[in-house]
Amino acid sequence: MSKILAHLEPARVWQHFEDICQIPRPSKKEERILNYLIAFAEKHGLSWQQDKIGNLLISKPAAKGYEDRSAVVLQSHVDMVCEKNADTAHDFDHDPILPRLDNGWVRATGTTLGADDGIGMAVQLAILESDSIAHGPIECLFTVDEETGLTGAFALEKGFVKSRILLNLDSEDDGELFIGCAGGIDTLVTFPYEKVAPEADHQAFRVSVTGLKGGHSGDDINRGRGNANKILNRLLWNFEKMFELRLAEIQGGNLRNAIAREAFASFTIPKRHVSGLRGGFDKLVSDIRDEQKTNEPGLAIAFEEAVMPQALIDFSTQKRLLNALYACPHGVIAMSPDIPNLVETSTNLASVKMTPGEIIVSTSQRSSLESGKRDIADMVTSVFSLAGAKVKHGDGYPGWKPNVNSEILAIMRKAYTGLFKEEPKVLAIHAGLECGLIGEKYPGIDMISYGPTIKGAHSPDEGIKIDTVQKFWDLTLEVLKNIPKV
Repeated sequence: MSKILAHLEPARVWQHFEDICQIPRPSKKEERILNYLIAFAEKHGLSWQQDKIGNLLISKPAAKGYEDRSAVVLQSHVDMVCEKNADTAHDFDHDPILPRLDNGWVRATGTTLGADDGIGMAVQLAILESDSIAHGPIECLFTVDEETGLTGAFALEKGFVKSRILLNLDSEDDGELFIGCAGGIDTLVTFPYEKVAPEADHQAFRVSVTGLKGGHSGDDINRGRGNANKILNRLLWNFEKMFELRLAEIQGGNLRNAIAREAFASFTIPKRHVSGLRGGFDKLVSDIRDEQKTNEPGLAIAFEEAVMPQALIDFSTQKRLLNALYACPHGVIAMSPDIPNLVETSTNLASVKMTPGEIIVSTSQRSSLESGKRDIADMVTSVFSLAGAKVKHGDGYPGWKPNVNSEILAIMRKAYTGLFKEEPKVLAIHAGLECGLIGEKYPGIDMISYGPTIKGAHSPDEGIKIDTVQKFWDLTLEVLKNIPKV
């Protein structure tokens, strides 16, 4: 198979990344990538161990002359978000990711790329195999199931990692060093429903909302992007009020940590309202497109006649569902009063999935304040409780409190300034990072998170900026060379 990325620098990092792209690694299905990493360790004579949940630790002794340096753990996660465009045929359980070059970026073909966090893994492998890099004792930690609940970090055992300095390779902005992150919690909602027969004098239609940018529900929540679930529900809610809509099916969004890009529904209305529906649809869609024209120029909303469905959702459930989805908050709830431009609290209406007998609504809440996280989760709970739905919460995960006096922060700032002749930004991030959980398991561990520039993570628009990967690599090597003595 020809190598699309073979000519890029740093060569070994890109070669490892392209190899990783060939290995399917959906969350909770990471066996193949873990086996690949274990085989890599054994091939290079490196010791490894695995905990009960599947987290993998590969260790490498210090380079000659650096035996007295403090040990460092480099950390990434092995799973990836599996999102594709509706018109892309791709089986994430079996098909490789197909990288392509795009004017200074690497992207995939109709799917997520998995640079989050495949590029972190690639850097780890390039360091582990090299015999010419200056570094003290190294541990490389590969965690599982980060994207669907931070499961690997949750189950990380105390004592599994020996290092007291951690470099998290899972951030997505060159020139930005992260020393704190938000905590989060999932709120899962269930509407049981009854099937009822469609009425004979009705006409069936299907409506779709596509073409949205989507993106990461933490990193991108403040960018004003449209949510396909909210847009679709706005249409359905208005059509119910104006044209006696009866809902047959609704599906929207996919993953809890991605902003919904696409949503679909089928419904019926009395035939006497068909001409009015066409005019009402055009007017409402025109308003929505005008509202979204700057942030979502690719928004497409379409409807067409459909085959009459075999069954509809009972009207009581339909009404409670559509009202609750309209009332459910989505987006930024509060900005930090302490850190400029940092989202403090947000919520994401992630997905609406219909199964036989149930409609399941997935939402996720984030905040850098534990009390703020609980408050917005309670707000979402109250909306759906009023609608008579069943509501439950996930376990949640803690945030990571910034330490501006961090020794590894000082080392990395000096390294970045020396290499690139500019000061890096020191920030906290609204996304959830495994650092919060690792810090809870290993109190006092000195941590920092950084990476190359990745845009559109968790969506098929995901891309990694090629020239920032070289900077990411150079910075990592410079930091390893300057880790202090024990």
